[in-house]
Amino acid sequence: MANRQSLRDLQERLAQRLTAAKSEATTASWLAVEVRGQRYLFPLVQSGEIFPWCPIQAVPYTKPWYAGVASLRGGLYGVVDLGRLVDRLYPLAQAADRITSESRLVSLHSGLGVNAVLWIDRLLGLRNPAMFKALADVPAGSPAYFSRCLIDHQGLSWQELDLQSLVAEPEFMVIAA
Repeated sequence: MANRQSLRDLQERLAQRLTAAKSEATTASWLAVEVRGQRYLFPLVQSGEIFPWCPIQAVPYTKPWYAGVASLRGGLYGVVDLGRLVDRLYPLAQAADRITSESRLVSLHSGLGVNAVLWIDRLLGLRNPAMFKALADVPAGSPAYFSRCLIDHQGLSWQELDLQSLVAEPEFMVIAA
């Protein structure tokens, strides 16, 4: 009899967790990441799969922010070093030093029509609008894919990246140096 009660309690707890997970997933709007100490938000509708770090094959005669290609689930993806793309003055020699056990590759949504992944330093989880209290000005001279800057309740600044605008940038599509 006690086993039936504990099984029933377990089922109720699981049902509550599933309900909570479903409501959280529908309210989450962004994937929060960190690159070179900066916090970025990728819209979930424009983001794809998250891959662990894997070996990257360098491609000669490409722009410094193009790290190379990686074989992920049997497909070839262009690897974009987001740190170098955003900050062109970032020294190349230090890019390899950023590879840690937390490094990840985030693919762009297949609907964007680009077989590319963004190299990030670490995942920070999901974020929803309730986690932010204000908007800030986008830094002057920012690229067009910097859509808006949000301030969270701890006063930290988060830069939202419009991945659709990023792939529409002519420079993003032409990787030859």
